[in-house]
Amino acid sequence: MLTFLVGAKQAFEVSLADVAQTQLQGKNDVMLEFHVDDTTGANEKDSLMEISFHIPNSNTQFVGDESCPPAQVFRDKIVSMADVGAGGEEAVITFDGIAILTPRGRYNIELHLSFLRLQGQANDFKIQYSSVVRVFWLPKSNQPHTFVVVTLDPPIRKGQTLYPHIVMQFETDAVMDAALSMSEDLYNAKYKDKLELAHKGLGHEIFVAILRGLSGAKVTRPGKFRSSQDGYAVKSSLKAEDGVLYPLEKSFFFLPKPPTLILHEEVEYVEFERHTAGGSNMHYFDFLIRLKTEQEHLFRNIQRNEYHKLFEFVQNKGLKLMNLPTTQATDGVADVLHHADDDAVDPHLERIKNEAISDEEDEDFVADKYDEGSPTDDSGEGESDASKSGDEKEAPTKKKPKKEPSLPKASSSKKKAKEGEDEGSKKKKQKKKKDPNAPKRAISAFMFFCQTERENLKKTHPGISFTEVGKVLGERWNKMTGEEKCPYEAKARADKIRYSDEIADYRNPQTTNVDAPRTSNYFKH
Repeated sequence: MLTFLVGAKQAFEVSLADVAQTQLQGKNDVMLEFHVDDTTGANEKDSLMEISFHIPNSNTQFVGDESCPPAQVFRDKIVSMADVGAGGEEAVITFDGIAILTPRGRYNIELHLSFLRLQGQANDFKIQYSSVVRVFWLPKSNQPHTFVVVTLDPPIRKGQTLYPHIVMQFETDAVMDAALSMSEDLYNAKYKDKLELAHKGLGHEIFVAILRGLSGAKVTRPGKFRSSQDGYAVKSSLKAEDGVLYPLEKSFFFLPKPPTLILHEEVEYVEFERHTAGGSNMHYFDFLIRLKTEQEHLFRNIQRNEYHKLFEFVQNKGLKLMNLPTTQATDGVADVLHHADDDAVDPHLERIKNEAISDEEDEDFVADKYDEGSPTDDSGEGESDASKSGDEKEAPTKKKPKKEPSLPKASSSKKKAKEGEDEGSKKKKQKKKKDPNAPKRAISAFMFFCQTERENLKKTHPGISFTEVGKVLGERWNKMTGEEKCPYEAKARADKIRYSDEIADYRNPQTTNVDAPRTSNYFKH
């Protein structure tokens, strides 16, 4: 028991057996979180969820030092007596130093007979097996790691954040040899048909097998879906976070952060969208999932060679496709996928050419509104005209070179382009030539920020479009605090002063002494 005294009189006491986890917050605060009984009756109005203690450095009851303050001494004392520490039943098996992506950190995972425990440096979580809804076993293609996701209801909580999914990352090729710490009588009575006393093999396989045997939770593995790289998932991004999307037999699962599970039965419709970069040089597309609750999840930057695999999966699952186009509208997508301009720049074009792309698949990609401006219609008409007038001698040869340069449609019509061609050339000739000696205009604080972060963004997001770069940088800028913007605003002010001084000298050259060194306010600042 933990007893709290006020003036030598007992104020309250708490059973340490009900403590689910402890957290050291800062150097002086210790928070205790308590188990929530799922079987609590409806008449139970209030229950203790957490309590926080402040232990100052001047505390004489829990004496510490610089490396171990009194709050740490108090927490260690709690852990040694409570159900979160070494006391209690012995663990059946322990997995040391497992990387957990949410909640982030390295934890020792203990599997007990009735619960699993995550023990980290600052956090301890005790999770009853009754809270484990399902276990997902998802290998990462072309990478030496495997995801094991434990889905919980109710979720665990760290501070004010709820975690319904514990995303663990095991080394795929790590081999271990382990024996269960369990008496033979108990094993023969309850677990003989579910577990083996000795295990040898891959770490993640042993963890899943033992967790399933102890908790009885169902395990979900990848289904029939295979990507163009023969993996189980497609690379994408959700809310500016890069990850992978697993199309499973009954759900979609995006990992690792934010872990997002979408059941097929919750989906109202899905929609394939051209990447915002658009045009004939499209290398990526977006995948939108709208739920019956009107919530939307937009998965961006999926490589275009994954389209046919993902489309076939959606079609086989009977999910509603929002933008099913007509036969005429689909030629634009096929033309985009096979456009000759992409041969030199697209590393996946050879794989796409080798795939058997049927007309039926091409018909079901983009809605009619997305095919406006597609070069397919005009190019098709040009070919038909040439084939019909093949017997003529001069007419087709004159028409053909006129149509070829107009394949990528401009926003204006062909007639306007021809009529305005001469006028445009005259205007270009009459355009005033820019003075190379004119001072460079001042730029804003946001532009200084973009100059600093643009190259870093391109390295972390290869293939990102120019418009996407501006959008992401704009979102980051809006989320920055005033202190974070301060150095860029200082640069902008200095640049503005520099420009005002230089433009004044440029407009009034007679007042400037060319031989004298320039000492403007810009240099003073």
